[in-house]
Amino acid sequence: MKILLSLLLVLCFFCSCTEYKKEKQSSEKGGDPGKVVRKRQGSADTIAYGTFSNPAEEVEPVTVEKDTIIDAGYSFEESIAGTKASQSIIDQLELFEVFYLSVDGKIHQGQILSNRKIAEDIREIFRFMRESGFVVEKVVPVVRYGWNDSLSMDDNNSYSFCYRDITYSKHATGMAIDINPRFNPIRWKTENRPNQPQGAVLDTTINGTLYPGHPVVEEFRKFGFRWGHSFTKFYDDHHFEKR
Repeated sequence: MKILLSLLLVLCFFCSCTEYKKEKQSSEKGGDPGKVVRKRQGSADTIAYGTFSNPAEEVEPVTVEKDTIIDAGYSFEESIAGTKASQSIIDQLELFEVFYLSVDGKIHQGQILSNRKIAEDIREIFRFMRESGFVVEKVVPVVRYGWNDSLSMDDNNSYSFCYRDITYSKHATGMAIDINPRFNPIRWKTENRPNQPQGAVLDTTINGTLYPGHPVVEEFRKFGFRWGHSFTKFYDDHHFEKR
């Protein structure tokens, strides 16, 4: 009996040492430190940071609440305060959180107020942008800018709903979204007029800038969005809308 017990103890010690060696070798291989990995837990996303060799490998998650920078934390009532939109339009809106890689190289949490018809599309596109390493500077409901979309654009803020003339703007019903307006300014095709926001210059070498064939542009198209680059009078490269 004593001999059998001794053999079991030796076997357990051998297995423990073997496992330790495997873990040590795995950690010494290195990888891509600090890369963001998304893990699905039910219907929720968890951002994980870690070192790994296999891009498909999942690492132990760190909850976004611990590491993200909060750019917006409005309630729905706060996000629509002061809008001139009718109740019928307000009833179509949804406020939701998105996570993105910002210009400081850190993960931020913002909020989008959009039409619920495109809410899930936008969530998926933001996941794609984040996982692709595409930079989005900030995402804040336009109520912070007193419903002045020019101030929002000048601050390079990405947003969806902003009520205005419903006959020409999809933003009026939350069926459009602008991405990094200062990185992707409005540029007139024929008229000699300044870019909007004023002083903004297109530089496609900057992360967060869009151009024909860009993966983010193609992702929006996959979800059925029209890109403002195709507008008749100007290149509205930050604008995506859905009919």
